[in-house]
Amino acid sequence: MGDSQPSTELSSRYDPAGLEQPLYERWVDAGLFHVPAAEVERPYVIVIPPPNVTAALHMGHGLNNTLQDVLIRRRRMQGYDALWVPGTDHAGIATQNVVERQLRADGLTRFDLGRQAFVERVWEWVDEYGGRIIDQLRTIGCSCDWQRTRFTLDEGLSNAVREVFVRLYEKDLIYRGRYIINWCPRCRTALSNEEAEHRDLDGKLYRLKYPLAAGGHVEVATTRPETMLGDTGLAVSPDDERYRDLVGREAELPLVGRRLPIVADEHVDPEFGSGVVKVTPAHDPNDFEIGQRHGLEALDVMTDGGAMNDAVPEAYRGLDRFEARRRVVADLEAGGWLVGVEDHAHAVGRCYRCDTVVEPRLSLQWFVRMKPLAEPGLAACESGELRFHPERFGRVYRNWMENIRDWCISRQLWWGHRIPVWYCDASDCGEVVVSTEDPDDCPACGGGLRQDEDVLDTWFSSWLWPFSTLGWPQKTGDLRSFYPTATLVTAPEILFFWVARMIMAGFEFMGALPFTDVLLNGTVRDHLGRRMSKSLGNGIDPLEVVELYGADAMRFTLVRGSPLGTDIQLDYENLEAAFRPGRNFANKMWNAARFALPHARRDGAGEAPEPTALADRWIRSRLARVTHEMDAAYEGYRLHEAAEAGHSFVWGDFCDWYLELAKHRLSGGGESAREVGHTLTLVMRGWLSLLHPIMPFVTEAIAAKLPDADGAGSLVTGPWPDCPDDWIDPAADAGIEALQEFVGAVRTLRAEYGVAPGTRVRVRVTDASSALRSALAEEEDSIARLAGLSGIERVAEGASAASADGAGAHAVLRSGGELFLPLEGVIDLETECGRIRAELERTADLLARSRGKLENAGFLGNAPEEVIARERTKVTSLGEQRTRLEEKLRSLRAGV
Repeated sequence: MGDSQPSTELSSRYDPAGLEQPLYERWVDAGLFHVPAAEVERPYVIVIPPPNVTAALHMGHGLNNTLQDVLIRRRRMQGYDALWVPGTDHAGIATQNVVERQLRADGLTRFDLGRQAFVERVWEWVDEYGGRIIDQLRTIGCSCDWQRTRFTLDEGLSNAVREVFVRLYEKDLIYRGRYIINWCPRCRTALSNEEAEHRDLDGKLYRLKYPLAAGGHVEVATTRPETMLGDTGLAVSPDDERYRDLVGREAELPLVGRRLPIVADEHVDPEFGSGVVKVTPAHDPNDFEIGQRHGLEALDVMTDGGAMNDAVPEAYRGLDRFEARRRVVADLEAGGWLVGVEDHAHAVGRCYRCDTVVEPRLSLQWFVRMKPLAEPGLAACESGELRFHPERFGRVYRNWMENIRDWCISRQLWWGHRIPVWYCDASDCGEVVVSTEDPDDCPACGGGLRQDEDVLDTWFSSWLWPFSTLGWPQKTGDLRSFYPTATLVTAPEILFFWVARMIMAGFEFMGALPFTDVLLNGTVRDHLGRRMSKSLGNGIDPLEVVELYGADAMRFTLVRGSPLGTDIQLDYENLEAAFRPGRNFANKMWNAARFALPHARRDGAGEAPEPTALADRWIRSRLARVTHEMDAAYEGYRLHEAAEAGHSFVWGDFCDWYLELAKHRLSGGGESAREVGHTLTLVMRGWLSLLHPIMPFVTEAIAAKLPDADGAGSLVTGPWPDCPDDWIDPAADAGIEALQEFVGAVRTLRAEYGVAPGTRVRVRVTDASSALRSALAEEEDSIARLAGLSGIERVAEGASAASADGAGAHAVLRSGGELFLPLEGVIDLETECGRIRAELERTADLLARSRGKLENAGFLGNAPEEVIARERTKVTSLGEQRTRLEEKLRSLRAGV
């Protein structure tokens, strides 16, 4: 067959804006991201952490989804049936808050609209804005199967939610009861324990006197004086001798006058404060337990909005809880009941959505019993079946699972999955119906039914995501072919919200782990180390980055800068500095391809001929080594190492060395140029494939121009590089490494002695290693060109490389041998000697000062250890610098 020559129609400048979208649409139109369930043989599945429909894409999404795409693209290239399931989350509280803000701008509330009209308004918002995130994911190159896009409120997932609720209820794993929960007065809903984010706060500790009914008083302490209005008892430790006689007696509640029984309870720590605690069962989880044990009334003193209700004295009714605090403290002080106020740091819970201080509050809610559900997921982690990357998160997961508490799943919202529970309106019936289908009337008495007003926590739908997105509870082809999934990539902050719960749901409803590997990526922070956020104004819009620098530049920057489990820092004020390396790398690949493609070749459909030239053997060997290195990095989820290795190979080995060594052979034509052409095709196909998961667009555009008699097609579908071990050529590696060291040594000497870049010089070399001799024999012209030499003189073995009477610079090579760079007539020796002598004097002065400090007893006795250590390091460094300068001076004096 004749030569198969490539098209060389790469434009003179890499233009990602004009290239990326058409390429992406071509992939989608060709169905390259879709996997029919019936054809699955080797599944590899990732389900996307469904982003909230309220959110525009931020750089955290950019990082997380790029990492997922890297994993899925590589598996697809390896021949797996790689499915990435996309979708979005209805995000109950967040989405409702967004729409309520819109209503407030019009002077309305959701109550003005009514429930049905409000929900319709939210759907309108979702229809208009909810698809933005999908478009943005496509823009950054995410290779999701868009035909399988799901939404946590679509019909299929809603069916799954109901099915799960009913099954858990029937197993007595879902129950309803009045318990202390976290209440957000701003969102006016219950929150789970994980949704109340506790942060340390500088607050106050108030010490109060409570009069005893029989005379005297006891002292208590509280951080929330306004809740004292709901006190219904005092408690002491049963082991506290000081208060043994008070148990069973009564105290009087200041400002209210209510009689408070004094009880003995094991929960009370006699060492904390005075040893007497106020008991407010409706507003503190520990007090609630004490109240349950001793039959104390639970008195709720607040409204849903965090104001004081009618259960408190009239003077405080309607006051916001914090205003009530100020009023209560003032009145306690006026009445002589305030003993003192102290600064006190303590953890305060805040709503994870609006940052309002949450209120522990007694409320009637729905809960899931988590302990039984947690046991299989805990065992899977302990056995190694479930793996976390980095491993340290496994310890965090196990600790949470071992100490898990019941999950409050009901929310006092209108947007979300309505709780599938109905209550009979008949006063003499009391029937409760829990059903996957809406009932028409009461099965017990035939009367009307009223559905529970609450909706389910948004995580109650997303914890089913790995199997509900595949059609469960129906026995679909997708479910059979793609469950369990393989890898989950998400953020550590939702380890409990989502990851742990998905594991529990997977075991409970599918009988298997939903995934085996959990990769927890770091957080995107600004250059000051702050988490990026809208409130700080320090965020970076990924779409702006794509518009300015291209998706590949953004992806490479994020992957390369994100070692496993560590945060990445980006300067939002200087996008050029942050993303320039990625852009420059794409440009480097493009320009290298523009030079190489006209020479790349593949003759016929057979294997490329075995390379014989040193440079060709070396670059093929390096390709094999970097393939093994990148494979190990990809498999170990060290994606930053894969990016770094690919960058080093392309920029350093391929561009800086191989192409430079190949230039003279290409210009000479003939069989040597033909061999270079075959090597270029082989090696470029290799590194383009290796980097395709990280930088899919530029690699695809270049690969499409490579000669390929077999019609390999898109890189999207592979194949993944498979470099045999016998491609590794230690002799070729040693030869080029010796060449590189030689050229590097000459360049270093030229720079140290100020030899002008355009000045051609000769060098002498002696006792060269066999590797260097081989390189010099084959590549002398290239070495001379790369090092700026007019010639290379080989000196007899055992003789000095230096001339008998000339001045110059020496270098000893690690590979073996010595080279000498004559400098007479090349530089002004006298001027250079003067410069070195001046530098020696300066170095000697600095060295004397540092030594003087270390000989000073006062310095040694008073300076911190790290300062002394720095001074000792400075002495060593200055001594070494002086020795090098003296050697340079000796080498030049012969010519002066």
